[in-house]
Order: sequence, then structure tokens, then C-alpha cells
Amino acid sequence: MKRNLLWIGLVMVACGQTKNRQYNSQRQQDSLAIREQFASSPVNDGKQAMTHMQVEDGLEVQLVAAEPMVVAPVAATFDERGRMWVVEMTGFMPDTSGTGEDAPDGKIVILEDTTGDGVMDKRTVFLDSLVLPRAVCLVGNEVLVATPPELWSYENNHDKPGRKTLIDGQYAAGGNVEHQPNGLLRAMDNWIYNAKSDRRYRKAGGKWIKEPTVFRGQWGITQDDKGRLFYNNNSENLLGDYFLPGLGGKNSHQQNMAGYDQKIVRDNHVYPIRPTTGVNRGYIKGILNDSLRLVEFTAACGPVIYRGALLPAQYAGNAFVAEPSANLIKRNILSDSGYIVKGRQAYQGREFLASTDERFRPTGLYNGTDGALYFTDMYRGILQHKTYITAYLRNEIKMRELTRPLNCGRIYRIVPKGSHPAKTVLDTTAAGLLKMLQHPAGAVRDKAQQLITDRQLTALAPALRSLLLDSTSPVVQIHALWTLEGLHQLHKEDIAGILKGDDIALKAQALAALSGLPDKDVDGATLGTAGSLLQNPLLAPYVAYLLPAISRQDKMLAARLETTLLKTYARDRYVSAALVNNAFNREAVLLQQLEAFNPDTSQVLHRQLRQVLKDMDGQANAAKMDALKLKYPRGYKVFNTVCQTCHGKNGNGIAAMAPPLNESNWVNGNKQALAAVVLYGLTGPVEVHGKVYKAPEINGDMPGIGGSDEFSDSDIAELLTFLRNAWNNKAGKVTAADIQQVRKQYNGRQKPFTAAELTK
Repeated sequence: MKRNLLWIGLVMVACGQTKNRQYNSQRQQDSLAIREQFASSPVNDGKQAMTHMQVEDGLEVQLVAAEPMVVAPVAATFDERGRMWVVEMTGFMPDTSGTGEDAPDGKIVILEDTTGDGVMDKRTVFLDSLVLPRAVCLVGNEVLVATPPELWSYENNHDKPGRKTLIDGQYAAGGNVEHQPNGLLRAMDNWIYNAKSDRRYRKAGGKWIKEPTVFRGQWGITQDDKGRLFYNNNSENLLGDYFLPGLGGKNSHQQNMAGYDQKIVRDNHVYPIRPTTGVNRGYIKGILNDSLRLVEFTAACGPVIYRGALLPAQYAGNAFVAEPSANLIKRNILSDSGYIVKGRQAYQGREFLASTDERFRPTGLYNGTDGALYFTDMYRGILQHKTYITAYLRNEIKMRELTRPLNCGRIYRIVPKGSHPAKTVLDTTAAGLLKMLQHPAGAVRDKAQQLITDRQLTALAPALRSLLLDSTSPVVQIHALWTLEGLHQLHKEDIAGILKGDDIALKAQALAALSGLPDKDVDGATLGTAGSLLQNPLLAPYVAYLLPAISRQDKMLAARLETTLLKTYARDRYVSAALVNNAFNREAVLLQQLEAFNPDTSQVLHRQLRQVLKDMDGQANAAKMDALKLKYPRGYKVFNTVCQTCHGKNGNGIAAMAPPLNESNWVNGNKQALAAVVLYGLTGPVEVHGKVYKAPEINGDMPGIGGSDEFSDSDIAELLTFLRNAWNNKAGKVTAADIQQVRKQYNGRQKPFTAAELTK
């Protein structure tokens, strides 16, 4: 009987192995068939490309501009005449080695529809001879242009550049084209915010000022009707802020702030309608499914919150995200619960818009002043920058001849099927702009607010106060509040009236505005009213962020409020983050105060302060780091170009992107294992300093740079030596011979390592 059972078991195992072999063989045959079907990647003109798109029922895609009217568009904005100002990054990756990438062939162009048919028919080059330009912004009679590493302002003399002023010489210093600041979003609070950046900008008194803010995103940034910011990184669907943007980022010792850089939509799955084998790590198991289609985001970018009134009501407030590597645009539905924002994908198994054209590369989404949803399409084969490109992707590009052409580019808009909305030209009289501030389209309201503040139309202040009191339109109330702030006409009486009212959302806006008003414009009574609101859990974080302003006027009141917040909200992560934000250079004192009230080390505030104090110890190595930069200049250059973009300048990691390098067991440990990670990459969970980092907390993969011809073995060796001695690290030197030995050991390897492989 036992022999029979054994025989049956062996037969079943054999049958199972046979079935597995048959299944795997069938999968290989299916993959080959799919690859053969999509072996070529034909170049379609703009109209042909639309036939390859599938968009949500009831909507249609319309071509706004195509080459030669526009080439390689990566960013855009609208002016008051309904014209589009477009950034053309023509020089991005001319081939798989990036040959000629530093050629000055980028442009800022103005596209105009002169006939009213929705198609751009006039092209004006405002600025040319730019190297990889990445953002444009209109402020009064100035045009802000980001060209790494600087941010410049140009006078606009009838669509021709005039006097040039440097705003920030270090706007995009370090990093590479995929990891440098961009965006230049004029937010509702009258500041300009950026992705991949921790700085904001504003013109005051004829001069440009720069302030620290929360570090946000990677490519593209947008706002909702409350002025909250949303963004993402290449592996994350949507990130964003629960609170208004100007409050956080005041404590440089604080690396992560609860309530900012939050995962708004955690589901990162994508559903392309064609095989997407041309992604950088398509050879790794799990990156593509059985149909050779991308499973999760790998190049998320250019998000927008739809704030128009042209599309059906169900799209209002939705977040749309571009995924150029999967040739699609994602739709997400957002909802508020108190001050917390959460989102979900609108569909499972399909997308809002997807294309079967491999060269369809949506790079950014925008609210048009006509209410339509616009998007730029870079339309080219190569999407991955040379720094991280793998041998696998080089081969994919070669097989389907994706390098050329480089002179394509499109802009499209999404509208209700059969509609042809006319462009919106703003009435720029004072009365006209006041009316436009109440327009149903967010892009028009934004532009009206900007023009009123840029021109300092202070005569509108009484009418704006009337709008501020009109509770029938909350979104207009918010615009009225911030327009008054931008005109320097927001008075303590305005704030006090709001704080005594019942509208919690408007109170939050008022508290945020109050924190930025000059001290002379605020009195103790108003601050006392603001402080009394801390009993409301929905407003307590805003009161906590207001403490520095209160302290400048009344230190005793600020101290009493802080004590109340310590005792009441030490377990609240958002209030705690605000208290730490205010405690620059007095973190240890605040911790002592907290422990005097309650020595419980499990409190959120206690943990946050301990973490900040630990990070401060790491930041105390400035002299050491300066010496290392001089000793290992090539290593530092590679770190600044590649590593710090995800791991942070201080080596302590960036939330949602990468774990720390400082005090990392991988950096300080076996140098062969570290070299293998840098050369070939790392995938999956990894334990660093006793903590396990894994997706979705951080990006699931670290790309290797061993396949790039940008860095020599000596460069990589010097990088590792730099890292192994930076901050609190202390480990031995790595030589070019060490790098060569690892390459020889793993000759022919393409896929990244897992932590388990390297710890054996």
C-alpha cells in the first residue's frame, strides 16, 4: 500500500513537472508571439496617434498642436489671452548614451489659436538656446525660466525677452535631468512652489525672495481648490499635503513631517493596453505581467487636480497622473475626511486614457482656461535617462529603432464628445478680473487672482471683502482671502471675523494667512482668538503652526498655548509635527518639557523629537563633509548627481523614495556587496539599521549605474569610498580593482540583486 501511494505521489509530481514545463513553454511561446506582433514601433502623426488612444466614454481627445508647431513639450502654462507657454526639452536623450544632451537647443515658445477652432496655428519663440529647460512661470511682466542650475526672470517686451535677472543660482544644482527641481506652480497662497525641491519663491517689494518649505515630489506639481499641493515620484501614483503649503518646512533639522508628503493614493497598479517591454527593468520578474505589460508605475509624473467645469461633474476634483512608460493617463478619485485626504483609482483593470502607440509619452497635465483637460506628449522612443539606462533597455530601443525621430511633439485636450470649447480670454480691467475671480474654472480664477495681485489693484479691496463674506461660494471666499493677502490688504479685522465664524475650512485658511502677515498687521486680541481654537482637533495643527507668529507678539501667550498642546496632543502625529517644526534649535528643551509632563517614550511627539535630535547629530559633520568633497571630488559629484536625489543630501533617506545611507549596514559593511548594489541595483525589501524598508513605503527598486558609460570604475570606487566615510559612516576604501572584480564575478548579469542574495 505504501509503495502504491509512493508511486502515485511520484506520478503526480512528474505530471506536475510536465504541466509546469508545458505551462512555461506556452508562456514563452505567447511572449514571443506578443513580441513579434509589436516588433516595430511606427511613427504616427498627431491625428493618426489619436486613433490609437482609448479614452473614457462620453469624452474625446482633440489635437491642439503637433510638430513642427511644438517639439518635445515637457511643461506648459496659460496666459490671460488663452495662449500656451510651452517648454521644449529637445535635447533630452538624443541617443542611448545621451550624446549631445548638453546642446543649447531647448526653447520657450508661445502657442496661439488665432482662428478660435481650438488648434494652435501661431508659434512664437520667446527664448531659445537653452540647455534642458524644465519649467516656465508667468509673473506680471516677467517670465520665469528654469534652466539647470539657475532660475532666471526675463522681462517680457511684447513677447520678446528683455532684461534678465538671476533669481536663484542654485535652483537645480546637483542631480540629473530626472531629479532636478521643476514645476514653478503659482499656488493660491501667492507663493511659487516646485517639485523635487524644498524652496519656494515670491516677489516682494520689487525683489525676489526665497524661503525653505517642505520637500516635495519629483516631476510636476498641482493644487486643489483649497490650495493644497499634490505631486508624486516616479513609482508613486499620488502624494500630497493635508495642510496648506506655507506652514511646514521651517525646521531644517526635521526630515519628515506628518501631514506633508503623504501617500494620497496607495494603489500604484497601471493597466496599459499594449505590451510595454521598453521599460528600464522589464527583464525583472514582476515588472511585466504575462501579457508583457507594466504592472505598476515606473515613470509617474505631471499630475493635475481637475478644477474645470467643462467635463462632467464626476471629474471635478479628480487627480489625473501621466505614466509615459505605460502610454497612459490615470484617473483617481479624492475625498476629504477632516483635514486628511485619501484617494482611490477610478477604475480597476482599465485606464482613463491609454494608447497602443509606444511613442505616446504624456509628460504633464493642465487645467485649460477653457475648462478642458490638457496634456503634453513628448512623443519619442527614449524615455529613460542615460544615468540609469540598462543593457536590456538599450537592446529594446535598438530592436524597435526608438532613437529617432527627435523632432516630434504634441499637445492634446480632453473635452466632452462633440464639444469645441472656445478659448477664454480674460477681461483684464479691474471689474473684469473681479468677475473672473468668480469663474467656474479654477485656471481662470487662479489667473484673475494673479493679475490682480501682480498689478496691485488695491482699489478692489472693498469688493474682495464682500466676496470674503459671501458663504454661498466657499471656493471664491478662499480666493478673495488670498487675493487680499497678495494685495497686502488682508487686515486683522478680516481674520478676526472669520475666526469667530462657523466655517472650519475657512478658519484653517485664515490661520494659515495669519501666520504670514507682518507683525504690525496683527494684534493680541486676534492672536488670542486664534489660540482659543486649539480645542478643536481639526484646527489644532494650524494653531500649532501659528505659534511662532504668536510668540513674536506675546511670548507668554505662546508658551501657554504650547504647554496646552504638549499636554493635549502629544499623541497626535500632525500636531506633534507642527510643534517640532516650530522648535528649531530648541528641540532638546521641548523634549525636556514634554518629559516633565509625561515621561512616556511611546508618545508620538517624544519619538519625533528623538528622531530629530538624532538627525541633528548627523548634520553636525559639516567640516568633515567639506573635507570629503575635496578629497573625493569625483565621488561627491556622482553622489550629488545620482544618490542624493533619493537618499537625501544628508544621507538620511527621503520618505517614499529610499532608505538612509548614513549609518547603513550596507554602506559600512561588505564592500563587494555594496559595489554589487551600485552596479546592478537592488530590489525588494532591505533592512537598514534594524528597520525593514519595502514597497509601498519606499520605491521597490534601486537602479544600478553599472550599465551606464557615464561613470568609470574609478568614479564608482571613489563614490563608494566617499559614502563609506560620509556623515557617521566609517569604513574602508574601495578601489577600481574592487569594482572590476565584482563586474567579473557577475559578468553578464542584468537584473538587480535581492538583499537575500547578497547576505548569503
